[in-house]
Formats: sequence, C-alpha cells, structure tokens
Amino acid sequence: MSFPSASPPQAEHWRNRFASLGPAFFTELPPQGMPQPVWVAHSASCAAELGWPENWWQREDWNALQVLSGNAAWPGMRSLASVYSGHQFGVWAGQLGDGRAHLLGEIRTPSGSLELQLKGAGLTPYSRRGDGRAVLRSSIREFLCSEAMHALGIPSTRALALSASALPVRRESLETAAIVTRVAPSFLRFGHFEHFAHHQKPAQLRQLADHFIAEHAPACLESDAPYLALLEQVARQTGSLLAHWQAVGFCHGVMNTDNMSMLGLTIDYGPFGFLDGFNPGHICNHSDHQGRYAFARQPSVAFWNLHALAQALLPLIQNEGEDPEAASERALDAIEPYKQAFSERFIALMRAKLGLHSAQAEDTALIDDWLRLLAATQVDYTIAHRRLSQFGVHDDPGALRDLFLDREAFYAWAQRYRSRLQAEASQDGARQAAMRAVNPAVVLRNHLAEGAIRAAQVGNFSETQRLLQVLQRPFDEPTQASDAAFPPDWAHTLEVSCSS
Repeated sequence: MSFPSASPPQAEHWRNRFASLGPAFFTELPPQGMPQPVWVAHSASCAAELGWPENWWQREDWNALQVLSGNAAWPGMRSLASVYSGHQFGVWAGQLGDGRAHLLGEIRTPSGSLELQLKGAGLTPYSRRGDGRAVLRSSIREFLCSEAMHALGIPSTRALALSASALPVRRESLETAAIVTRVAPSFLRFGHFEHFAHHQKPAQLRQLADHFIAEHAPACLESDAPYLALLEQVARQTGSLLAHWQAVGFCHGVMNTDNMSMLGLTIDYGPFGFLDGFNPGHICNHSDHQGRYAFARQPSVAFWNLHALAQALLPLIQNEGEDPEAASERALDAIEPYKQAFSERFIALMRAKLGLHSAQAEDTALIDDWLRLLAATQVDYTIAHRRLSQFGVHDDPGALRDLFLDREAFYAWAQRYRSRLQAEASQDGARQAAMRAVNPAVVLRNHLAEGAIRAAQVGNFSETQRLLQVLQRPFDEPTQASDAAFPPDWAHTLEVSCSS
C-alpha cells in the first residue's frame, strides 16, 4: 500500500495504539517547532519502507518540512512524550522519559505499522534540566548512523529525515537546532517497564506488558507463561543484536537500560563509534570515565541490563502465592538464552566474515586468534576484514600482510586459515565475493561524520547527503577512495560524549 500521490498521509493512515494506554504512560502535548526550517537530508530508503512516493518531501500539499520540524501536523497525529525510568551507568536514575522526543503516532505501511518520532522537538515534562532540543552536530550523526546500520543489516531504528534551523542551542558552545524524524515498529525500552515496577504500579506494568505482547510479540500468547516467554524473546533478540555490534566493530557508548530496545534494535545514537584500530578496551564515550561501556564489555553490560528487565517483570512472572525465590529463578532462567543467542550469532557472523561456509570445531580458536592478532597492534578493523576478502589460497597475502608488524605471527595464523579453507575446498572467487558482501568497505567513522558536520555548520548539506548515499551501499567500493581509507591523523583527536 502506498499513499495517493495527491495527498499527504490522512487520518485513516494513522494509528495511536500507544496513546490508547492512557495518561499514566505519557503526556500529550504538541512539539515545539523550529523557525524557518530547512531540509538537511532525507532517506529515500526509509520513505520507501513507509510506502511514500519519492517526492514526498517536495510536495507542497504534504507540507512535510513544517510537519517534521514540529510546526504543523497531519490529520490523525497525536503527539505525546512517554515516561520511563532506568539505570544509567549502572545506577538507578529514577524517572526519565522522552525529554526531547515527541511520538507522532503509527502509520500504516506495506510491512505493518511504524511509529514516527521527532527527536529535538522541544521541552516535555520529562526534560528534567534539559532544553528539549537536539543540535545539528549530534543529529547528523544519528541520522547517518541509523541508516548506515540498517544498510549493514543490523537491527536499528531508522531515520526518515533531518531538518535544521538557525535557532540557537547552548551545549559546550553555542550551536544550532535540528530535528531527526525517527522510525521504528516501537520505541519501547527496558526503562518503560522498570518505571512502573519501581513505582509499584502492577496494574500499569501488566497493561504495558500485555500491550507489547499483543502488538509486538503475539507468539508469547501461545505460552503458558507469556511474560516469561516475553523475557526470553527479548533476551534472544538482544543477544543477536550484540553479536552484530561486536562483529562489525560498533560501540554504542551509553548502554543505559533506558537506551535498550524491547525489540532488540539499536536505539539512541549518542556517543557511538565504529572501531578504527581494533582495541577491545576502546571507550568511545568521553563521558564514560570508568569505561563501563568499553567495546569488549558491551555483551556483559547487555546481560546486566536484561537482569534489570527481569527484575522489573518479576511481579508479572510471580504467580499468586508462589514462592518469590522460585519466581526469581524462573526469571533468571528466561534470560539465560541470551548467552547462546549471542555466541551462536557471533560465531556465525565471524565465519561469514572469514568466508567459512561450514562449521568446524577449530573455528572458535581460529577466530579468537585472528582477533588477538588484530588487537596486538590495533590493526584497522574494517580495512583488515576487507583485505581479508581478497585472500587467495595460493596467493601471497600482500596488502593484508602489510597491516601487521609481527609478520611471523601473521604468517602462522594465515597458514592455519589457508589450511582451513582448503579443508572445505573453498573456491577463491566465490568465497571472496561472499566475503565482500559481509565485510563493509565503508562504515561511519568519526572523521567522516565530522566532515559532514563541519560542512553543514556553514550551511553546506551536500556532504551529509553524499555520505548518506555511500553508507546505504556499504559493501560497494566507494567512488571517493578516502571514504574507505585509513583515518587521517587528526581523527584521533576527535571526542564524542553524551552531548554528542
């Protein structure tokens, strides 16, 4: 289904299922628009998923720029900000909520209902000490990375559009405002459930869980224990997500429970980063002084967050009169599949990155030793895997070999790898093509994002638009060689923090 080209999305296209839960779950209020907005970029790919015509953003009758900049509304929209709580850096932070996000409702699409949300659209009751705005710098990063992750095949919220204004916003310095239109089947987080559990509101906790199961996890209704089934589903999806992050070298930077999606999506792009040199201890968030969210710790942090979710759902899992200790054990058992989901997906992804089409007992050691080899001298993670995609069973490893200072260690591993490929009669051409289809040439490195940001801050949005096109085809060799090159020396001075 697509919308008629002559009219914008009308009331019959919109759903407001979250709004139907009632005022305990949100505050209904209009967004605060930006004066004289301009388009920075829009995603044709995301618009196609919505079933919208290609020229949706240009149509005067749609008035899309004003709507997605918070200055107008389409019929059927109900703008609201939801309340949630959560643990931030491992500490209970109390009530949080959509401090700068406005949910516009759900729109019916060919693939089901998708929620649209404006990020940076002004104050809400949950803004706490914030201003409810997002700045152009961080909005470009979120817009580009949302679409880049989707193109990489990693579960993520999407970004439909990005608009900007000269409206001043104070961060470390004076910046300008922007609004990202985000898209997802649901923006529900672990923190939504923690909120009602912490405030001892079992009726609302049950209502929210029942809503989520009915709308987003109906298979759980087939279980005799649907809330345990829900917890297990979230655990498995989260395990798969973290495997994708670790395999591609993605650092989220701020894995608080309020930034964890109930659907296993990458959500809330703030101080994220893709690894340049492979350093398992890399901390991408300059605000993370203790290194809680370092790259190698991400899988264990996700499991910790699942414990917090299990604790929040415990009142639902515990049958009336049942021993609380037994209910707690059942909840812990329900998140245990996270470990298997993570390990199985990670090894499968890494086998694909190494071009192994069969599973052998020695693969785990081969993969682990490859990662140790990269970590020993912090070899560029993306470039190493891309060059590995050129490895020939009977050829000199050439460009790949040149990445390693310890040639003896590299040759020892390469011989094991060569023998492993020969054991499954791997054919160079077919394997190399398959590897290029899973080892990206381009990821959103910080210096690439910074180039787009600096141009945009002086009114030139062409680099953001160009980079979007490149990131949506990450496995193709880019026409601009610098997109896939080693980062320049100045890139090492870039820092991102929670304000990014």
